[in-house]
Amino acid sequence: MDQAEQLRIIKADKQTRPLARVITVTSGKGGVGKSNTSINLAIQFRRLGKKVIILDADFGLANIEIMFGAVPKHNLYDLIYQGKNIREIITWGPMEVGFISGGSGIAGMSNLSRDYLGYIIQNLVQLDAIADIIIVDTGAGIADAVLEFLVASGEILLLTTPEPTSITDSYSLLKALYLHPRFSEDDTKVKMIANRVEKEQEGEILFQKLNSVVARYLKVPMTYLGSVPQDTQLARAVMQQVPVSLQNPEAKSSLAYEKIALRLLGMEETRRQPQRGMAAFFSHIINKK
Repeated sequence: MDQAEQLRIIKADKQTRPLARVITVTSGKGGVGKSNTSINLAIQFRRLGKKVIILDADFGLANIEIMFGAVPKHNLYDLIYQGKNIREIITWGPMEVGFISGGSGIAGMSNLSRDYLGYIIQNLVQLDAIADIIIVDTGAGIADAVLEFLVASGEILLLTTPEPTSITDSYSLLKALYLHPRFSEDDTKVKMIANRVEKEQEGEILFQKLNSVVARYLKVPMTYLGSVPQDTQLARAVMQQVPVSLQNPEAKSSLAYEKIALRLLGMEETRRQPQRGMAAFFSHIINKK
């Protein structure tokens, strides 16, 4: 199967089924709460009636499964090399949120033969029938693997904290994204979340500070989604390997995640931004030139 045939498969499936909304969560540095955000937004989307799957694309780390308290039997490597189908590698966590462990499988996708790629793409097309929203939890920083996911994504959630290093690293990440040869400003929307703030006003100031520099030097438009406050309830939930949105729905952080999820769905309803689906998302990564 050549690349043209792979793309015909994707195009045909676009016409016969709705595409999942792919949201990529990232950050300029590690330890700012990226995986927590992915999980809690997934829980909030489920409460709003959406079917959600998280793809844990943070190579070498198992943050999603640790926070879910569930160990996956299979990962993307097993889909690629062991003949498992897409449904077999999904692990179901709380509230029937599915997650797929990337393992080392994603890192080797660009080196696969065309037959393998055709098989993978046909499997990934099925995710559009399984989920309404797919959250891709990337690694942090400006590594090539992270940038490939961001370039492939039409919707990026950038997590930033008030720490000076987080702000500068967020700018460095956006600069690397902007300079990437396949980055398209028209096809990629960057939306910032201010995490671990003391009050809402601090989050707004943080966004204005980063956005003013980005607008001046990179000319990449950003949207502000809101903030998540410092919350001892969230820290306690992490220690107990339960999403705070489940353990304490009335916690300050839970209510903040709910507001952000509602805002994201509101954007979907009012702007109807184009959705790529998972097959097209990975095809973009695989067929790099």
